[in-house]
Amino acid sequence: MIVRIDPESAVPVYEQIRAQIVLMVASGTLVPGTQLPTIRQLASDLGLAKGTVSKAYEALVSQGAVESKGRHGTVVAPHRSEVNPAVAEHRLRESALQLAVTAQQVGASKAEVRRWLNEAMGQIRGAST
Repeated sequence: MIVRIDPESAVPVYEQIRAQIVLMVASGTLVPGTQLPTIRQLASDLGLAKGTVSKAYEALVSQGAVESKGRHGTVVAPHRSEVNPAVAEHRLRESALQLAVTAQQVGASKAEVRRWLNEAMGQIRGAST
């Protein structure tokens, strides 16, 4: 699993980790049951504090992308065929707000944000077909 951190990015490091893992899961690069590196190992590999990686993993668990198996590590969660509509709406609103804040911080226009969102959706659709 390759995760890259951009220290110059306005996006917090834990969010960079979370977003990259979500993309790998959505694209099928990480399949259900795949074991993620331990928090300690990924922190060491990236030269980060364990707390930063832990925060990313906690966010992944809370959104259902991965499951914590305690002493047996963290694995990619099985795909769920049905998503609770209220949960889906909440997650989408949360993500949209986060995207809007980042766009404002970097001075991106609405047109740029739409283009990047469409590009990201295309990457996920293209990788899963």
